[in-house]
Amino acid sequence: MHAWEAIQTSLNHIEDCVGENIEIEELARIAALSPFYYQRLFARLVKKPVREYIKLRRLVRASTALCDDASSDKQNRIIDVAVEYGFSSRETFTRAFKDAYGISPAQYQDDPVGLENFDKPDLLLNYVMVDEGVPLISEGIVLEYNRKMLDEPLYFLGIQEHVRFRHGKMYGEKTGLNGPAEVWDRFFKIRKDIPGKTGRCNIGVHYKGDAPEGYSTYFAGAEVAPDRPSAPGTEDSKFVGWQLPVREYVVCAYEAENEEQLFASLGSMMKFTRFWLKSHGLRAEGFFPEMYFQTAKGLAYMEMWVPFKERENNE
Repeated sequence: MHAWEAIQTSLNHIEDCVGENIEIEELARIAALSPFYYQRLFARLVKKPVREYIKLRRLVRASTALCDDASSDKQNRIIDVAVEYGFSSRETFTRAFKDAYGISPAQYQDDPVGLENFDKPDLLLNYVMVDEGVPLISEGIVLEYNRKMLDEPLYFLGIQEHVRFRHGKMYGEKTGLNGPAEVWDRFFKIRKDIPGKTGRCNIGVHYKGDAPEGYSTYFAGAEVAPDRPSAPGTEDSKFVGWQLPVREYVVCAYEAENEEQLFASLGSMMKFTRFWLKSHGLRAEGFFPEMYFQTAKGLAYMEMWVPFKERENNE
């Protein structure tokens, strides 16, 4: 068994028993390692100490549970969720929740905003490489990478906002409030009013734009017909235009059985994309559009169109 396989086995066990009392000695036994070496190897591969990782995965489940119950007895519900997911008290749970997301569980219950979470990693993706046009299946997600030349720009109308942006951490590797999720919430409320929609796909894209230090600009929009006046910066009443420019891209296609499965694996897929580009001598640049397509009922499909350039030898 490879080292990453041993750690992945213990990650699967944590996920299955996340609300129970999880001892490091038991995890080490499952991985067939000594407790000392298990903790060192875990931190090296997962980028988090074991106890901190368990706490962050418990918070993911707990935050979901807080929104699942419409009970008016919110104080008791917070206590119940804390105990159900392995926290020793309401105070311990509240402190951990605030440290991770910057708000209390009670505030989140009253206003369930989008959260960024530390995802369960798929360590296989750090060690497997595929060629262009060859699908890879990981955790039920089908990934495929192809280069594509876009000969005509694609046009979109939607909304944009400045959202907090931290360098050095990718989606699925950090915790906090999810700024793009709030932009998407706003977008879906007004999407029906966007003129000239093709109905083919929606797009979300980070780029610097005029965002101040510590922020990026995030645009969420719907594809519109080419005759719409949707050049970047163009306003169409309450909408802003954005276009995907003519150039060559690496198109990273991800397909899952449902949206929940797709978004739960998005961090791992983005991390693998960075690894894939580097392994093929490429480097992403500029902006990172995610396009979400209408699919057959029950399926979820998205493409990340990555603008790239060849890496220099010393990069």
